[in-house]
This record gives sequence, C-alpha cells and structure tokens, in this order.
Amino acid sequence: MQPSAPLDIVALGYVYKVPILEWQLVLRQAERAAMLRQNGTVEGKIFDPAEDLPLLVAEATSLRAFTTDTIPTIFQLRDYTAATAHQDNLVRTAPVARLRHAWASRVTGKDPLKVEAVFPETVLRQVVGGPRVMRAQLLHLMEVSEQPDVSVRVVPHCAGAYPAMGCPFAWLSFPHRQHDDIVYTETFLRSEYVENREQVEEVAARFSALWKLALEEGQSTELIAEAAASL
Repeated sequence: MQPSAPLDIVALGYVYKVPILEWQLVLRQAERAAMLRQNGTVEGKIFDPAEDLPLLVAEATSLRAFTTDTIPTIFQLRDYTAATAHQDNLVRTAPVARLRHAWASRVTGKDPLKVEAVFPETVLRQVVGGPRVMRAQLLHLMEVSEQPDVSVRVVPHCAGAYPAMGCPFAWLSFPHRQHDDIVYTETFLRSEYVENREQVEEVAARFSALWKLALEEGQSTELIAEAAASL
C-alpha cells in the first residue's frame, strides 16, 4: 500500500476546505507513515503492522482471509479471542477488538466491505474455550455468514492436503489507484505486510485454489451447524 502523496493531501484539504492546521497534521502523519514503512523504525519506535491493520480494513474494498487454526479474527467473539490469548500469551491480541470494530462499522454502512473467508474443517472441531464458548462462536459465524457481503467456505477433512497449509494470511484490496493490494501475515513472533506485486499474485493464486477446493457456502454452513450441534 502506497502512502498518500503530499500533493493529494494538500489538494483534498483545499477542495473540502479543511482548516490548514488539520491538513498539515495529516500531511505530517502521511510522511511519517512513509518513513515507517520504508525503514521499519523511526525515533526508536517500531512500526507494528498488527496495530495498523484495523486502519487498512476501514479503507479496503475487499478482504480475503485464510486461517489455519482459528476462526477469522474479524468474526471472533470476545470469549473466543480471550481463550486463544490465555493459551498463548505471545499471540498479538491487542488490536483484535479494533479490528472487529473496523469490520463491524462497514457492515451497515453505505460502503460495505466484501469479505471472503476460507479455513479448514479442523478450525470447527477445535473446542476453543470449552463447549459453551465454541458453540456460541460457531453460531455467530453462521449468523455473520448470512450477511450479503460475506462468504464463508470450509475446506473439508476429505480434501487432504491443500494450498498454503500452515500459512494463514489476509489479502486486502483498495478502491484508490494509489493503494496497491497488500497481504498481511502473522505468527506468534511477528506480523508483516507483503506488498511486492509478484508475491501478492502468488497469494492470490493460492487463495483462488483454496476457494475452489472448499465446500460451497451452503454446504459450509451445514458443516458449521453440524459442528455446533455436536458440542
């Protein structure tokens, strides 16, 4: 993702009659963001992609998410997230609430975020937080999957090996020409953005293959309901 050009910020400030002090502040923030992305550190502070992700979700037109062992973050209930954090203190959980809020604010707005999420059946069978928490999470997943701009697909056990095994990612697309597609990846040690066009295209190819391999939305919902009923 490319930071907004200073000239664009000045022009928009003029068109929308933004007070000079306000657009100057935005200009400084854009310049700082560009330095952070380029160097990784500025004034001893480390740029944290996990903290930045909710801002990108608020701006994106589409989010394609692949998870390997948890429900996609934007669909997680608080108790589910808390259970994952309790078992692994190194997991980056601080921005999760802001990420959920960023998505929730787009659901009922005039510019909804299109979400396509895919994950293996194992995610449904892992009883995170105990049966009560997991059942509530699965029912919530069924509910959000009914949103017109949300599609959820599950890769069944019988599919065997599948693309990008063990490598979760979130692929974001944006409406403006200055915003290229970006991929967010995360482990318990670090999170990072992938912005190289060729690498993003590799991710796109894997997501497409996953989407085709997974069950269609209706069948996926039935599988989620079956997992919830078994708890």
